[in-house]
Formats: sequence, C-alpha cells, structure tokens
Amino acid sequence: MITNQNKRSKKIINRGAFWIALLIIVAIVGFSYATINSRLGEGSLIDQPTYEVQQGPLTISIAVSGTIQPRETIVLQSELEGQNAILFLVPEGARVKQGELLIELDASTLQDNLVDQQIRVQNAEAAYINARENLAIVENQAQSDIDAAELVYKFAIQDLRQYLEGEFPKQEKEYQQQIAVREEELNQAQNDLKWSDILFKEKYLSESELKKAEISTQKTKLSLDMATADLGLLKDFTFHRQVAKLTSDVTQAEMALERTQRKASANIVQASTELQAKKAEWDQQINKLKKMQDQISKAKIYAPMDGLVVYAASARRGGFRFNEEPLDIGQTVRERQELLRLPTTSSYVVEVKIHESSLDKVRVDLPVRITVDALPGKVFTGKVASIAPLPDSQSMFMNQDIKVYNTQIYVDGNGDELRSGMSCQAKIIVDQFKDALYIPVLAVLRVGGKHTVYVVKGNTMEPREVELGPDNNRLAQIKSGLEKGEKVLLTPPLASAAVMDEKYDEEFVIPEKKETISESAGLKPSTDDSDLTNRPPDPGAEAPGARMRGPGGEGRPDFQNMTPEQQEQARQRFMENMTPEQREQMEQMRKRFESMTPEQREEAMRQRGGGGQLPGFGGEGRGGGRSDSQNLTPEQQEERRQRFQNMTPEEREQRRQQRAQQGQGQEQNRPRGGNPE
Repeated sequence: MITNQNKRSKKIINRGAFWIALLIIVAIVGFSYATINSRLGEGSLIDQPTYEVQQGPLTISIAVSGTIQPRETIVLQSELEGQNAILFLVPEGARVKQGELLIELDASTLQDNLVDQQIRVQNAEAAYINARENLAIVENQAQSDIDAAELVYKFAIQDLRQYLEGEFPKQEKEYQQQIAVREEELNQAQNDLKWSDILFKEKYLSESELKKAEISTQKTKLSLDMATADLGLLKDFTFHRQVAKLTSDVTQAEMALERTQRKASANIVQASTELQAKKAEWDQQINKLKKMQDQISKAKIYAPMDGLVVYAASARRGGFRFNEEPLDIGQTVRERQELLRLPTTSSYVVEVKIHESSLDKVRVDLPVRITVDALPGKVFTGKVASIAPLPDSQSMFMNQDIKVYNTQIYVDGNGDELRSGMSCQAKIIVDQFKDALYIPVLAVLRVGGKHTVYVVKGNTMEPREVELGPDNNRLAQIKSGLEKGEKVLLTPPLASAAVMDEKYDEEFVIPEKKETISESAGLKPSTDDSDLTNRPPDPGAEAPGARMRGPGGEGRPDFQNMTPEQQEQARQRFMENMTPEQREQMEQMRKRFESMTPEQREEAMRQRGGGGQLPGFGGEGRGGGRSDSQNLTPEQQEERRQRFQNMTPEEREQRRQQRAQQGQGQEQNRPRGGNPE
C-alpha cells in the first residue's frame, strides 16, 4: 500500500514538474519571439548566416540509392515433385557454358519405380490388344447371328405366302375336282341303277345284279359326301389353323431377329467400351511412364546458356535470408523452389525507389549518372526506363507514411565490371541551365502562400517575393525577384511563415455539434483534476501528458521502464488478445530465438531495432506499437525495406497478424475518457 502511494506521489510530482517545465519553455520562446520582432521592427540585423545570389550553370537532379541487377535473368527452379536432396551443385560464381550440368537432385526412388511402371505399361498394352480382338470377334458373331435370324424371318414370311397363295388354293381345287368327279360318277351310277331297275322289272336282270347297282350308287354318293366334307374341313378349320401357325412363325421370327440385333448391339457396345477402357488405361500408364521419365530428366538441371551462376538466396537484395540455409550438397529442396539465377546478357539495370515528392520531376528517358560503391572513381551513364504506376506495397507495409515508386534505370554499355547485387548511387538529371540565378532552398519561406526571401541590405533586411523555378532539394532557381550579388538570409524568421491570410468561404457549411454517445447515455466527463490524481493506476492506462512518442514506439510506454508487475500484466494482456494460431506462431518464434547463438541473437536484435525483447512487448527501439519510421535515416529505412523483401510470404503474413493484434491490444488498453493523444 505504501509502495502504491509512493508511486502515486511520484507521478503527481513528475506531472507537476512537467507542466512547470512546459510553462518555462513557452515563456522563453515568447520572450525570444518578442525580442526578435522588436529588433526587426527597429531595422537591426542579428549576426546570422547569409548567401550571395549566384549566377551560372545549375543542374536539377534527384539523388537516389539503388541496387545493380541484370536486365534479363533466367530463374532456374526445382521441377521435381516432392522434396529431394541435392547430389551435385555447381559452385556459386562459376562461369558455365550452355548445356553444362548445374545441379543434380536425388531421383533414386523414381529410378526404382521406373521398371515397375514399364511392366504396367506392357500389361496394359496386352489388355488393350485383347480387348481390340475381342471387339472384332463380337462384331463378327453379331453379324452372323443377325444374318441367321433374318433368314428365319424371311423363310417364315415365304411359308405364309406359300400356303396362302400355293398350298391352300391347290388343296381346295383338288377337293373341288374330286367332288365334281364324284358327282359325275354319282349321276352315272344313278342312271345305271335306273336302267337296272327297268331291266329287273322286265326280267332282264337278276335281283343280285340290281343290288350290286344299288350298292355302287350308294358308294359313289358316299364318296361325294366325303369329298364335300373334306373341302369344308379344309376351308373351315385347316386353312385358319395353318394361317395362324404360319403368321405366328413370322411374328416369332421377327421378334427373334430384333432380339438378335439388340443383343448383338449390346455385345458390340460392351466390347467397344471395354476396348476404350483398356485404351484409356494403357494411355494413362504411358503418361505415367512419360511423366516419370520426365521427372527423372528434370533431376538434372543444365545451363540454358553461357553465364555466371548465382544462387537464388544470394541474389535476393540485401543479402539477409531469414531462417534460410544456403544451397549445399545434401540439402533438401522442394518443388518450384528457386535454386539458381543465370543472367542472360551483360546488360544491367539499376533498381531504385523514387519518393512521391519527386515523382513529378522524373520521367522516362531522363539521363542518369551512376556511381558504384565497389568501383570508386568509375561513373556510368544510363536513362530512366520505367516508373511503376502504383507505390511499392512492401515499403507501404513497412511505413505507411512513406510512399515510393519502383523505377528502373538502364545502364549504358555492356557493364563488364558490374556484378549483380552491387550498391550504387544514381543521380537523375531532371534539367540543366547554362546561366541561371540560384539560392539555397533553406532561404525560401512561404508567407501568405507566396515564396518569400529576406534580402539583407546593410544592417537591415526586407522580405521580398520571388518566383521560383525547379530545385534539386539543395539549390532552387530564381526566375524573378532577385539580382546577382544580392544577399539573402539563410535563417529567415519562421514566425513570418506562420502568418496566413484566412478568408471566409461561404460555400462551406458547418453542421451543428451533436451530443456524444456518453452524453446521450447520461454520462458527463469529469473536469476535476483530483479525480485523475486520486484514481488508482490502471496497468493499461497512462497519466495525462505521458503518451509521448519516443524511440520506444507509439501509444505504449517503454517495456523496459515498467515495473515487473506491469511487465507481467502487459505480457498477460498481450497473450490473451492473441488467437491460438498466433500463440503457436509466437511460441515457434520464441523457440527459434532461444536456439540462436549469442551472436545471432545480437544480430537479430540489431536488425529488428534493438531492445532484446520478443515481438509485441515494447522493447527499446520497437515498443509495443509501430516504431516512428520518420526518425530513421534513409539508409535505415532502406535496410528495413530490404529485410522485409527477404522474408518469405509466411513470415510476412505472420508479421501482419502480429501488428494487427498489437493494434487491437492498444485499443483495448487505451483509457476511456482520458485526454486524446
């Protein structure tokens, strides 16, 4: 309890000291401002540096730093599926000829499977040939069956026609002839019987002869009746029965023909489908064999042309490879991993980044002078080849306040002395003047929206409006307003630049102030300072005036300046706000950090900005929030950008998630109702 009271009293004392110091500074500045204004009003001039207006040649240029890269490069990747070990590797920096072996990967497993695959191809080919011959047999048998069925159907139709048009009329005619003969015989027998009866009555014939004539007549009549009955049986029964039977035979033959045709078609389709399946299986096995052979051939990578061998990891700008080992024999590489780079020509390009403030000055085909750090005294020439239409997304991720545009500069000549990855300085010549007036840009102020300089005359100075031409961030051309030999003040009074001619704009309509959410809920902000001083300290909150931006980051106190209890609370809040995936990633990062040697840890701390803390705990130089990149030098910003470019996509995504999680933690820990930052 005493400790908390002491801490609270210390905070109150520190807060009071802060406000007292602030009042003293304001008083000093006000006094200085009043003194300077009074002296200027009297026409006196303090001993300040001046610059004499010069006239002569003036070059407007933009100086940027960049990296030498080949204009055209062939990137060789591993096209072997899976992960494979390196059996042979050409040394880095070696000059190779076209067709020379560069790298060989382990393909022993593929070699073992190649023989088995060849056997599968042969079996599939035999099955395909068998299916093809079977289809021919099925088609032949089907045609034979169809022909036989068609013949039966044809014969059935002919039998029906034969009976209707041949046999039946013939039988009918035969019976009719028999009836006619029997009728004639009956008439003859009856006539004979009549005469026999007459002769019997005349006693010319005996009774036995008369009986014989009667029997012959009855027999003839019986034959006639039988012939008539046979004809009726033929017409009424035999004809209809035979026609029905023959018609049924025709129908059955027709149906048998249709069944035979359908069965033959089904057999042909089945055999054809089986043939297609066997053909597809054969083609599949052949493709697998070709793919396996192609994979085996891709285990050896040959030089597509003459050139200098550069390892892909070494070719990355900055030379920083996070958690990546250089290529070596025995190392395992994955599919589509970049292995080697081979420049195709001796022409080089300089890759630079143009800040948005200088973008309007740069255009394609502008001349460029290039100096290489590794070649002192050597000057190369070139021209601007291309300017990206959009700012670099990676640089925006590192610092959203800095927007640069990727620009390529083609180096003239073959560049035999240049090497990929060399650092260089490029000066883009925007314009040149043979005879121009110029002064330093430090001497120019904007007063009332106009460019103004302070001209020194004797012991006094007077403001003068000037018309500026282009500048090179160091010297600015004067189009009008000054003469050669006049002296201008290099440290003009900054208070003059603060004077602005404000105008009332009737087009702008200011809406009325609406009540805040807290006011609508019936809450009133506290105006009593004692409430802030007597309030117990919140681990996530800060005292008024304490949220100052410093090297430790934005929006969060320095982690090293916290007490052990505050550090533990900060760690707990940070871990609670993380998702399970982020916790796992943080644990992996911690393990990698613990497995490093002291030298590697020191190097990692230096590259991450110092502090010696794990990400997210507000170490010195990083803090819990985003570091102030505006306080970094251009070299430090370029180094940070290169480190980010050397990260893998997974590491970049992990860093984005950590930054997003840190931002959420800051919003949650920000005190409610406190003074805004």
